[in-house]
Amino acid sequence: MAKADIKIRGRSYSVACAPGQEDRLIGLSQQLDARVRDIANAVGNIGDDRLLLIAALALLDELDASHRAQLDAAGPDISRAAQALTDTAMRIEALAARIEAEK
Repeated sequence: MAKADIKIRGRSYSVACAPGQEDRLIGLSQQLDARVRDIANAVGNIGDDRLLLIAALALLDELDASHRAQLDAAGPDISRAAQALTDTAMRIEALAARIEAEK
């Protein structure tokens, strides 16, 4: 398993990932860091946990809106499959949050 060293709001994290995915993960973390910083600038410093929660919800909202737009264009069969994937992604996010909270 490979590792990517990322920074969010100045805090360093070492995150395990699939080999060859390090650069992608670093790029995604930079996008997340920018989003969190934008939110912090808008609402003030409300703590890293809340900032990351708001950023995650905003990103999931955008993802959901994108999926819904694609589903509307694709039809009902694809709609059910996409909803199943969205539900699975949400469960994975919840599990990740629980794992992080236990640390």
